[in-house]
Amino acid sequence: MKKLISNIVFTKNRPLQLNAYLESLYRFFPAQLIQTSVIYKAEMFEQEYERLFKSFPDCIVIKEKDFHGDFLRVIGRVDTPYILFGIDDVVYFDSVDFEVVDRTFRENSRDIFGFSFKMAPELFKDTGDLITNALIAGRTVHKLNWKTGRTASSRYSFELCATLYTAELVRRIIDGTMNNNPLIHKLFAPSSFLIRTMCKVVSTRSTLKSFGYFYNPNTLESWCCRWCQRNADKIPGYIYFQEQCAAAIQVNMVNTSTDNELDKCDLTVEKLNEMYKQGYRFDINKLRENKPAQTHCGQAYFKLERT
Repeated sequence: MKKLISNIVFTKNRPLQLNAYLESLYRFFPAQLIQTSVIYKAEMFEQEYERLFKSFPDCIVIKEKDFHGDFLRVIGRVDTPYILFGIDDVVYFDSVDFEVVDRTFRENSRDIFGFSFKMAPELFKDTGDLITNALIAGRTVHKLNWKTGRTASSRYSFELCATLYTAELVRRIIDGTMNNNPLIHKLFAPSSFLIRTMCKVVSTRSTLKSFGYFYNPNTLESWCCRWCQRNADKIPGYIYFQEQCAAAIQVNMVNTSTDNELDKCDLTVEKLNEMYKQGYRFDINKLRENKPAQTHCGQAYFKLERT
């Protein structure tokens, strides 16, 4: 069967949490439709990652060397109509009918920006955001316009957390953030001689940023989101969703570089890696029994079981 979704996942130092992401995704969504590529930064826990990837042999594994170049090569190989991004602290606990998702895109191609798996109408209660409904394949589907969002959550457009996009839209956004002059690409690539020389005397971050180079998943998401907000008239405005199927369970470093303020706990990446080696895994059934009522939550939902 031809794949319909290219699932691009980012991870660093969190094999136990990546295992939870992959296991939960394939439990609730049709694996035969999804091709997963994992870009992982091999900073620590190399053996545990290798063990993990053997458990998911259909995944394409990219060991990060130059995040910007690695990511663009993955995007360049995408031959599916849809792209789904993932990060290693997201866990799925439910599913929606993919026929409904596919028909939502096909029947609303002029106004759909993406289909979210982590939104639900109740998340926007008392926010002032206008949620409208549509009947698709006999099922109720909700939508909101991120361009007129009333909260930081509803205004946040492009994200790497459980939202499905068309591959064409993702490419358009990526191209929009970058300077596409071939000479600029050659001279100012992060691995170029010029940039490596500049790094010895000055910070090159602002220089690279001006040419649209992504250092990590954080900058990929934030720069693309900012481009969408600045070019809102060029892209569709509606995020569609049915019910919440996933949440980010944040107990250590968020997206590899930002301290998590939701919980100050001792579940460090080192401790979780040791537990992973001992056979502990995230308890997806417990999460399904106690579903989060928000898109980001903390330690209260992080339950492990020994397998």
